Amino acid sequence: MPTLRELMPKFLADGKIDSQKLEGLADLLYSDGQIDRAEVEFLVELHRRVIRVSPAFEKFCFAAIKRHILSDGVIYPSEAQWLRQMVYADGEVSDREKKLVRELKGESIRTCVEFEALYDECNR
Repeated sequence: MPTLRELMPKFLADGKIDSQKLEGLADLLYSDGQIDRAEVEFLVELHRRVIRVSPAFEKFCFAAIKRHILSDGVIYPSEAQWLRQMVYADGEVSDREKKLVRELKGESIRTCVEFEALYDECNR
């Protein structure tokens, strides 16, 4: 079976993620009922590289990030650090990324100091 990296060109071939590709992504990434860090990182990279980001694909990506980070309800320092890198990757925090951080805070059971700092920065 090909790796996620080997599948990247297939998903980027026409520069967009349509409903058929989105369904394939969901089947591939959630085949075991969960989404791990490598799978989320693949989605983030795909999101960065796709030419036309559809609202459905954006919603799918952010939902996967939330599901991964909140898998046990706790946001740990390593997750906060990874989230910070993702949010600031392009040098600015989009409204959608700010919303993600707010949703993570609202839906988590417990957070860490590192996440609280990121939350404060995103909501100034």
